[in-house]
Amino acid sequence: MLVVQSSNGFLGKDINYKGAQMFHDLIKHRRSIRKYLPKPVEQEKIDLLITAALHAPSSRSIKPCEFVVVTDPLVLADLACAKPHGAIFIKDAAVGIVICADPHKCDVWIEDATIASIFVHLAATSLGLGSCWIQIRKRDHDQNLTAHEHIAKRLNLPSNLVVEAMIAVGYPDETKGAHPEESLQFEKVFFNMYGQRQ
Repeated sequence: MLVVQSSNGFLGKDINYKGAQMFHDLIKHRRSIRKYLPKPVEQEKIDLLITAALHAPSSRSIKPCEFVVVTDPLVLADLACAKPHGAIFIKDAAVGIVICADPHKCDVWIEDATIASIFVHLAATSLGLGSCWIQIRKRDHDQNLTAHEHIAKRLNLPSNLVVEAMIAVGYPDETKGAHPEESLQFEKVFFNMYGQRQ
């Protein structure tokens, strides 16, 4: 019998669901990985990452997101230069997934793109891959160009699409432990009314 337990009581004392245990373990072990082995990711796994992104929920099912999957090392190297800081590691990733959306289709496109991104992160972890978010929206490439504009030009994106983020994916070349339960900020959780504890 698989049991999910929490000393804080938030997860219940006895949840006899294999899926609950698996998901709890998945979110606990998902970490931002920025170092990757020089090893390609199998097409079957890339297909599963794409499927995960397409399964992401979307406000009113409008689905404003589109995705560019990059495996070409030269293109990845260009994407690594999208902004001065925080993107360089994508050049060593086997895969880069550029998360785009059409703001004219949906007023909450940012939320939709973000949800799709976390689906990619969780799918990557479940497949034994490492991944890391790279923020693009509201970031600059240099004084004359935004990070989005740099990427849009390199990937030949249509003018209706805006890049929210890039997700670097690959086989991890670093090990990070699971998030300890003690690090979770349960003090920020209230019930029925702000400030009211369970």
